[in-house]
Amino acid sequence: MKSFLIFGNSKKRNLPREFQSDDNRNPDKLVRFFLEKFTKRGDLIFDQFAGLGTTLIVGEAMGRIPFGIELDKKRAAYIKSQIKNKTHLILGNSLKISSYKLPKFDFCFTSPPYMAKCDIKNPISGYSKKGSYEEYLNDLSKIFFQLKRLMKRNSYIVIEVSNLKGKEITTLAWDIAKIVSEIFHFEGEIAIGWKGGDAYKFGGSYGYGYDHSYCLVFKNK
Repeated sequence: MKSFLIFGNSKKRNLPREFQSDDNRNPDKLVRFFLEKFTKRGDLIFDQFAGLGTTLIVGEAMGRIPFGIELDKKRAAYIKSQIKNKTHLILGNSLKISSYKLPKFDFCFTSPPYMAKCDIKNPISGYSKKGSYEEYLNDLSKIFFQLKRLMKRNSYIVIEVSNLKGKEITTLAWDIAKIVSEIFHFEGEIAIGWKGGDAYKFGGSYGYGYDHSYCLVFKNK
């Protein structure tokens, strides 16, 4: 697989007005690319940070069987309005993955909520509780440790993530690569170059001051 890919950053699927100012979705074409690469029709796929449901919506349209977890009630309701198998979307916290009745998965594509080192609220709590960057990374480690038990042998996990520019640079992508590589085998990163409109906050064609992000590829060996 190439180590550098370029995608347009426009989203063709319209969102309800309440989500338009916080549209941090991946474009459908990015999810489609990895589903075509790592899965086939009928495979079970998973996104533990479902967000606005791109993995589930695109996966179902491609004949895959998607499952997901979303903490925010309004976002979860929106996802359910867009998919046929509504019970496959769990309104809950990914820190409790092991407590949910979930099958074994063939593939996981996800993008965790981002946190900068200077932030004071942990996004794993839905930004409702104070927490440090170290606590955030520790929570992610707990989530991916539980995920390991749900992934089939030799299945792939792809995490889309970016480093963050601010008063100081947060090496979020590299920090996540480090903690997840202690759980799954790190196969390498694919740099994703973004072009076009629909930038999400803080400059750059991608957002967060950058025109690129990373897709970190892991394997459950």
